[in-house]
Amino acid sequence: MALAHAQPLDLIDVRPLGPQLRESVTSSLLKTPTLQLMRLVLPAGQGLPEHQVPGAITVHCLEGEAVVTTPSRACHLGAGQLVMLVGAEPHAVHAVTDASLLVTVLLHPA
Repeated sequence: MALAHAQPLDLIDVRPLGPQLRESVTSSLLKTPTLQLMRLVLPAGQGLPEHQVPGAITVHCLEGEAVVTTPSRACHLGAGQLVMLVGAEPHAVHAVTDASLLVTVLLHPA
């Protein structure tokens, strides 16, 4: 079954999950041929192993704390902070505390 993604002009709620954070799961919010938006939910101590995507991405911490690590540095993100990575940059994500992250991926770079 295909995921239900937002359509143009649909409102997408990315407010902090608050007390529901621990029961929430990662979800894809929007996907077009060129762009994907995901809410990544990570419990404290969990993360994504090193990987890469072809296009540029942003990782915006909505709540909690997380670390985005590349071969050259580590970026500690708190609520309200974001970081951009260039396409094909190897990176990993690790939640310091329970965290909710808004990840934007450029799927087909120019």
